[in-house]
Amino acid sequence: MAQKAKPTFSLKDQLFNADKVAYLSGLFSAAYPAFKPEQFQQDVVSQFPQLELKERINHIAEQLHAHLPSDYPTALGIILKALPPELDPTKTDDDFGDFIIGPLNHFVALYGCTAEHLDASLNGMKAITKRASAEDAIRYFINAFPEQSLKFLTRCATDENYHVRRWASEGTRPKLPWSQKLVIDHHAPMHILDLVFADHTRYVTRSVANHLNDIAKIEPELVISTLQRWKESGKQNEKEMKWMIQHATRTLVKNGNQDALVLMGFGEEPDVLISDLVTPTPTVKIGDAFEFSLTIHPNKDQNLMIDYVMDFATDGNRRAGRKVFKLKHAEAKAGKAIKIKKKHPMRLMTTRTLYEGAHTITLQINGQSFDSLSFDLRTA
Repeated sequence: MAQKAKPTFSLKDQLFNADKVAYLSGLFSAAYPAFKPEQFQQDVVSQFPQLELKERINHIAEQLHAHLPSDYPTALGIILKALPPELDPTKTDDDFGDFIIGPLNHFVALYGCTAEHLDASLNGMKAITKRASAEDAIRYFINAFPEQSLKFLTRCATDENYHVRRWASEGTRPKLPWSQKLVIDHHAPMHILDLVFADHTRYVTRSVANHLNDIAKIEPELVISTLQRWKESGKQNEKEMKWMIQHATRTLVKNGNQDALVLMGFGEEPDVLISDLVTPTPTVKIGDAFEFSLTIHPNKDQNLMIDYVMDFATDGNRRAGRKVFKLKHAEAKAGKAIKIKKKHPMRLMTTRTLYEGAHTITLQINGQSFDSLSFDLRTA
């Protein structure tokens, strides 16, 4: 029997609702006296019940087009005049802005992605991205005008505003979630990453690391050589560089890539013995936790990255799922045992379907597999 969690809240309703639309309408009323706020709100919100999140963004952009002058430069001028204040430039992370501003970027992508309006549109998105990221919208321009767009983003990579600098990296990610695929080669924006990897804001460096993690799924060698080059340059502080390496190589590490493990300091073949890998919960009910414990006996001093891989049961018609989970990093000392206890909740999630049956965990140290242990998952 399969079970999957139902969403506990609606993201689309949280980000795009009547109150948010009223706020957006107020911005345009102040900037453009001929704007009809009540009609705009009615035209937008009436369609929300049958629209998903990205469809709502598109719908709002289309309604703005219907309620603003048909002349694009005039409409863009009104949009820029209606913008709220820029996000706080003194912050360094987790300042995503108000998502209701996002449809303004989409308006530019839908109606301004032309050779005639290219410069105005790129600069317009640069202004908007200081309030809400234009990472999705810029991809329309990269695909239509790759050379000009990349030149523009290269200048953005050294902008004084960290939202603009982050935009240069995030918008050029080869596998940006929920966005169209780029036609450019993944090597094309590497010079942009070279400009922003030493940034002093985590918001930017996280984007750079995520960008490299995307590339890791295409060309692992490029990721390793790039991180090694950046590390040797000394331009980024040691602590942040270490974090970036860990975040950028997370997919490679989960796949046991030895070059990534070496870069992180865990490339040495583990010289250990494993004992007492046991579970007090050989049968687990969905919603409860699987528990296990083990002891690692190091034969010498060494750095250990200790993970476990879970192979999930399947219904027989689908490929069995597999996921790597972190346990700990240890500076192991010869003869000093490392005891580990872990509870792994088998809770329902919207992103994974759980099936009854045998699940297996395999201990993984420095990317190498060791002992395994199984348990039975049941609905009751």
